[in-house]
Amino acid sequence: MATILLVEDDDTLREALTYLLRREGHEVHTAADGRKALEQFDRSAPDIILLDLMIPILDGVEVCRRVREVSDVPIIMLTAKNSEADIVLGLEVGADDYVTKPFSTPELLARIRSAIRRAHAKTAPEHGDEQAGTDILQASSVTMDTVRHRVTVDGHQVSLPLKEFDLLEVLMRNAGRLLTRRQLLNWVWGSDYVGDTKTLDVHIRRLREKLEPNPAVPTRLVTVRGLGYRFEAE
Repeated sequence: MATILLVEDDDTLREALTYLLRREGHEVHTAADGRKALEQFDRSAPDIILLDLMIPILDGVEVCRRVREVSDVPIIMLTAKNSEADIVLGLEVGADDYVTKPFSTPELLARIRSAIRRAHAKTAPEHGDEQAGTDILQASSVTMDTVRHRVTVDGHQVSLPLKEFDLLEVLMRNAGRLLTRRQLLNWVWGSDYVGDTKTLDVHIRRLREKLEPNPAVPTRLVTVRGLGYRFEAE
């Protein structure tokens, strides 16, 4: 059983999801706008947040941003939009995953279970990296302080949401090695991740925009066509 904060302004959908989640054994708290969502978040300390993107007063993006200032609780965006720009926006401010409406009940429940398991069992990736246990990682003019959650590129600090930070850490701990898309999804999102693989593509592109002198011609985070990605050691 998990404590879930459901933020949805559609009364019919909110009531239906509340019934469904409680039937699954979860404790459910609800909010219909962004301001009440933040108030409920403070009161209920949820294990996971289901957050509609289009809600009144404060939209889902702003709610996500404020939650991420104080917590790494899993956040799944619920959105009727399916454009890449909307997906990027939600992931950029720290959402862990997204589900596009209309969604199936089994899909949503699978995403919730997966996110909760990853949060409860979050451990260092089992990939035999050479820098395991190292707090300071450095490769190709990029420096990461895993303890202070800081990244600098060519001496300038850059800001990374949690999932981008986790992805970059895996890549840097394996600098010079090819990592397949499946390996990256398993290590960063969990082996039971059932979401859209576009999530990985979005994060890779966002990282390139922050790490590369020319994101259109990456030299640090390179694609190995048909296989995966490699972070160049030099």
